[in-house]
Amino acid sequence: MGQNKLVDWKNRLKDRHMLSVVVVLFAIIIAMGVWIYKKQTDYRLASENQYNMAFFELVDYVQNVETYLAKSLISSTPEHGAETLTNVWKEANLAQVYLSRLPIESVELEKTEKFLNQVSDYSYSLSRKNINNEKLTQEDLNNLKQLHDYSVELENTLNQLSADMNDGRISWEELTKKGTVAFAQEVSNISKSSFTNLEENFHEYSGLIYDGAFSEHITKKEKKGLTGEKVSEEEAKEIAKKFIGEDKVQEITLSGKSENTNMITYDWIAKVNNEKEANLTISVAEKGGHIVFMNYNRSIEAESVSQERANEIGKKYLEERGFKNMKETYYLKQDGIVTINYAYEQDDVTVYPDLIKLKVALDNGEVMGVETSGYLNNHETRDVSKILVSKEQAKENLNKDLDIKSENLAIIPTQWKSEVLCWEFKGKVDDTDFLVYINCETGKEEDILVIVNTPNGTLTH
Repeated sequence: MGQNKLVDWKNRLKDRHMLSVVVVLFAIIIAMGVWIYKKQTDYRLASENQYNMAFFELVDYVQNVETYLAKSLISSTPEHGAETLTNVWKEANLAQVYLSRLPIESVELEKTEKFLNQVSDYSYSLSRKNINNEKLTQEDLNNLKQLHDYSVELENTLNQLSADMNDGRISWEELTKKGTVAFAQEVSNISKSSFTNLEENFHEYSGLIYDGAFSEHITKKEKKGLTGEKVSEEEAKEIAKKFIGEDKVQEITLSGKSENTNMITYDWIAKVNNEKEANLTISVAEKGGHIVFMNYNRSIEAESVSQERANEIGKKYLEERGFKNMKETYYLKQDGIVTINYAYEQDDVTVYPDLIKLKVALDNGEVMGVETSGYLNNHETRDVSKILVSKEQAKENLNKDLDIKSENLAIIPTQWKSEVLCWEFKGKVDDTDFLVYINCETGKEEDILVIVNTPNGTLTH
């Protein structure tokens, strides 16, 4: 009997040992499965992020191609034409790079790749022509118009695909598995013949040579608008409180002094009346005590302030703080807030480098942000008398298809960090709005901007 009990005890020990082994093995398998799944998820997420980045870069570059092609259609001088067409060539090349990174294989994308390659090659050949001081022929312009038409179709296709991805109607995994079907569905609203004709209608261009909006502030060493004597920390504090409104400021503390920047500033953080709201930040220039920056954020209630009213509020706000003769130019609405660009106006001449940006809440018209660095960098009284080219003479240099809507004088910045007085012509070609700038001294075409009117604002490219 004792021996039987001993055997039974040994068997039970073995069963428990085996059970423990099985449990441990099972736990290891589960852990490995979780680890492998996590790794696969991480890899898939990393791939998705890479594809998203490549896709949105592609969308941006195709939009740039369309914009520069539109500009090339109305450019009337070889100099500006060469610059515009070189930009087309560059943007089309970059679009091809990001297109190649997408996990889609389809006939439509092959046609897209061919289109971008043809745009790149042809724009480059025409830019060489312009550099040699040759004007484009009517055939050249016709070809550019055809390329522009195709670029609009491609841009619309990519925008629709982007919207479907953002809304979760389509994923990169689906596109990878069934790229041809999925992509074909996305282009169903565009005639398939567009892609077919694209290949058939492109000319074989010979003789190709293979070498290769004024909201940006001009940063100058001499800050022309930064006038006055140095102010102390205490003086800067009082200036900041007065600018915000002393009745609104509960507490204000110095967060630091920015010295390794274009403008030395005292930087402050202020608590305003409503304690639930985020702190307000404000920077005061050491030289002259000018306000360089002010901003704070809060939740916006239902919009009740019109764009016209916001423009008036902003203009009055600037006048009360010493910024006279400011004119609203472009604006952008987002999340119940409108950011408005104001340019200085001297003797009916719009001075774009003297720029101030305001952030206005559309629920009650409160000004929530100010940025004055463009104005402080550039503001001074200009000589606007050097008008050697009359408005009528300037018109002779415009593209004949431009339907002019307004004519003004304007000072614009150049890429060489200088300024030039121009005739500003606002007009339309087909369904696209343009601003064309003709130099008042030379009659040269200085710049062309494409005006983009959206439900959220008026912008330029």
